Amino acid sequence: MTIISNFTANQMKQVHQLYKEVWWGKERSLEDTVNCIQGSQICIGILDDDDSLIGFTRVISDFIYKAIIFDVIVSKAHRGNGLGQKLMTLVKKHKKLQKVKHFELYCLPEMEAFYSSFGFTTDVGGIKLMRCTNA
Repeated sequence: MTIISNFTANQMKQVHQLYKEVWWGKERSLEDTVNCIQGSQICIGILDDDDSLIGFTRVISDFIYKAIIFDVIVSKAHRGNGLGQKLMTLVKKHKKLQKVKHFELYCLPEMEAFYSSFGFTTDVGGIKLMRCTNA
């Protein structure tokens, strides 16, 4: 297993393939995936022994107050082997994120227990998520 933070063109294609394995990423184009990776301050990938990408996550942060974790994905063939935990640990221990006060993320209710094990809570002082779609 190898951890990467810089992605080749081929590895970006593999991230795109990982998006196709999750319901919320199926519609993402390769071009959008590349722009998404390039626009995120921290990206972390996990490669298997054959150098195939089997896990990915990305972070957007001001490096002091907030870090928002996006797209924690493990390939279907490798789920249940602790790679999601590995990705979360790599984010929370990342040297550039050590001064961050709050880590935040979006998740479905069925993932709350997983993220709670890393200290995440839904008790955020009454704050509500608001969204405006850019049409």
